[in-house]
Amino acid sequence: MDQKAADGLRLRGSDRGVALLILCHLALGCMSLICVAQVYPAYHILFGYETLPAAVATVAAFAVLTVLFARAPFSFGYFAGYYLFVMIAGYLWLNSFSEFGYNHRLSGLSAAASAVAFLLPALYRPSLPRLLTLSPQAFERLLGGIVLIGAAAAAVGAYYNFRLVSLGDIYTYREALTAPTLVNYLVGITTTTLLPFAFACYAIRGSRWRAGTILILLLLFYPVTLSKQAFFTPAWLVLMLAATRLLALRLTVILSLLVPTAAGVILLGLYKYGLFPERFAMSVFQLVNLRMMAIPSLAMDYYSEFFFTHDLTHFCQISLLKPLMSCAYQQPLAVVIYNSFGIGGYMNASLFATEGVASVGPLYAPVSALVCGIVIAIANGMSAGASQRTILVSGALLPQTLMNVPFTTVMLTHGAALLFLLWYVMPRDLPKQEH
Repeated sequence: MDQKAADGLRLRGSDRGVALLILCHLALGCMSLICVAQVYPAYHILFGYETLPAAVATVAAFAVLTVLFARAPFSFGYFAGYYLFVMIAGYLWLNSFSEFGYNHRLSGLSAAASAVAFLLPALYRPSLPRLLTLSPQAFERLLGGIVLIGAAAAAVGAYYNFRLVSLGDIYTYREALTAPTLVNYLVGITTTTLLPFAFACYAIRGSRWRAGTILILLLLFYPVTLSKQAFFTPAWLVLMLAATRLLALRLTVILSLLVPTAAGVILLGLYKYGLFPERFAMSVFQLVNLRMMAIPSLAMDYYSEFFFTHDLTHFCQISLLKPLMSCAYQQPLAVVIYNSFGIGGYMNASLFATEGVASVGPLYAPVSALVCGIVIAIANGMSAGASQRTILVSGALLPQTLMNVPFTTVMLTHGAALLFLLWYVMPRDLPKQEH
């Protein structure tokens, strides 16, 4: 091998820093899951020293995929792929300690293979022909229309459901919320994709009053949906916007998960030593380390256990397909899993658990993941040439949603497909920050 080829195989300095940060994040994630196992054993999250070497070896082997993130440039696929990569690493850790009776080796290998199958296309940004680009004037009208749609969605949603309650009481009242399906779709698409897109475009161009108006509008959806995501969305968008001003985009992605996880572990430690109030420390730990990070990984454990002994869905859980085919499950899978395990609330899950394990089983789950990765690659191509900072901020809610919701639901009900179309037609003259 000549020197030039050897140099090409070495990670650049910035890439080495990214790789080291990711490895630190994986180690921190394992520590977080140990803490979660100690605090919440009722969730079937376990830890034992006798299995520790195998768990460490498994996650270490999976960590080889870090090189993909160290070498790839930022794209939406990088953003979504990193969140799902961390989620799969968490599942592989939990799988090593799981008390369930399914085939753990097969499911672990399937999960790792599914991650590879998803990431290889998702980190690629193809060149797509540009058939339509809006003029600046038309784009301004589009953004104004999105704001009006958001206001209308908030008003319609409030007509059916509006209740001011604390975050701790939302589960008491949320089951009583009722609204037509079309209204639920409108609220989901507006809050997850349309308004964040308009916020990103306005904020990055310096239209502070318009961006601030959108944040207020987004907050109005909290009493409509009684959702923690709706409550935290404005703060999350502002934090991601600020982070992209100070950090490279890849570092923003990694730190957006690493920092909250570290904060939860640190606060738990301070509380254990009597240095921090229990109420605040445990609220943060439960929200971040349990709900945000552990539950998406745990869902794969639950789904693997359930569908090891029950019929596969063959995608009949998709609402558009259910009327056209026989299905062993009339209730949503989240309800089916909850009824089976009776803990953790309704267990929605990512594409790896739903379109993968539940639909086709562990043997063919990587094929399903590959198809989803190709869709994300197309989204990367649709955003090519646009300000990647705008892509990150406008898509800031989707990676977390992909960790908790089936892929088809994210594409349709949460409006990801519509957001990809907006990226495709938006003007290419916004400020750029590519790395």
